[in-house]
Amino acid sequence: MIVKAKAVKLGNNVDTDVILPGKYLALTDPAELRNHAMEGVSPGFASKFAEGAVIVAGENFGQGSSREHAAIALKAAGVRCVVAESFARIFYRNAINIGLPALECSGISTRVTDGDQLSVDIERGEIRNLRTGETTSAEPIPPNLLQVLNDGGIIEHLGKKRVHR
Repeated sequence: MIVKAKAVKLGNNVDTDVILPGKYLALTDPAELRNHAMEGVSPGFASKFAEGAVIVAGENFGQGSSREHAAIALKAAGVRCVVAESFARIFYRNAINIGLPALECSGISTRVTDGDQLSVDIERGEIRNLRTGETTSAEPIPPNLLQVLNDGGIIEHLGKKRVHR
């Protein structure tokens, strides 16, 4: 799976309250959640990425509460992949579970500028900056989690396993 999209650069310690403020946790429709993604730091975030986005962040992306709403809101807002120096463990798994690729890549925040066009090979863990031509390697996603992503998320993955029995 290869994702090509514009980079949206964020810093370190982006928490789930920034990704999706807690006051929207009563919402369950992804179409409604998308309207509130990153609203505290980037009003109208979702409307800026009609063709998709790759979030590039520093350390500890997704820290805070364990709400999967944050990952759902990002995916619904057009984020096609998150590449960060490191992730909060629960956010990482929530992202994979809802079908949002998350790659850990040391030093990525120094190699990408906001607005760069990126090509991300999820399976190979390669991030290519199309502006600079530089290719960076990320930590590979474990095969079992890669299968969850390829199936579209954990619900779809488990549904496929059930059908094959």
